[in-house]
Amino acid sequence: MTEVNDDAPDAGRPTPGPVRAPAPQPAGAPGAAPTPAAGGAAPWPGQGGSAAPPPAAGQGTPPPGYPPYYGPPPQYGPPGWRPQPVPLSPDGRPLADFGSRLLAYFIDVAILTAITMVVSLPFLLWFVFKWTSDMAELSDPYSGTDPFAASDRMVGEFFVPFLLMELGLFVFLLVAYYIYSVEMMFRSGQTLGKKLIKVRVVPLEPGATLTRGMAAKRYLIEFVGGMFVPFFSYLDGFWQLWDKPYQQTLHDKVAKTVVVKVAP
Repeated sequence: MTEVNDDAPDAGRPTPGPVRAPAPQPAGAPGAAPTPAAGGAAPWPGQGGSAAPPPAAGQGTPPPGYPPYYGPPPQYGPPGWRPQPVPLSPDGRPLADFGSRLLAYFIDVAILTAITMVVSLPFLLWFVFKWTSDMAELSDPYSGTDPFAASDRMVGEFFVPFLLMELGLFVFLLVAYYIYSVEMMFRSGQTLGKKLIKVRVVPLEPGATLTRGMAAKRYLIEFVGGMFVPFFSYLDGFWQLWDKPYQQTLHDKVAKTVVVKVAP
């Protein structure tokens, strides 16, 4: 029986020896590793042995100091949708929208109402005090006043002063609105409410100047017409919602004016 020599190398087992690095291969040779491009970035596998040339200036590379350009922003809404253009006056200024004009109107009405209350409050207090004292005297059964004479006195001392006070208040409102909406407005095209909301009345004709006559026509239609014709104020104000192309109210059309936005 033959003994197996454990010291002899096994058949087919490589003999251990020093490990050597593979010899470098020239660039571009088959199987060669890709060569890093300038700047240290290696090309992607499958792009060959050299990196792709950098893009030329103006072809995807932004100038120094600018962020990269990612193309136009995405479109929102259904396909083919475009935002509505801003309505402009004949001279190219953006028109005031319905909400801005309505808010300016509310501010002007609040200012005029406050002025009217301050002016009329002393007369109202005097009337109430005089009426209560006269009623207390006429209702006293021991005063000996003739009932018919008391009724005549009540008409003369209550209803007539009350009607005169109402008429005076009405005239005062017309005068106050005229001064506020014509004399104060036509010089700059703005009332206090319009200044706060940043809107202005301008002539419809480009380059024209707003005159006192234009402002007076607006006043006659908006305030005087609204006081005497029921529901005319609503028709006048809401006319802007369907008027094209300048979103005019009825007093705008009569006066040949438009209301535009003022740059802040």
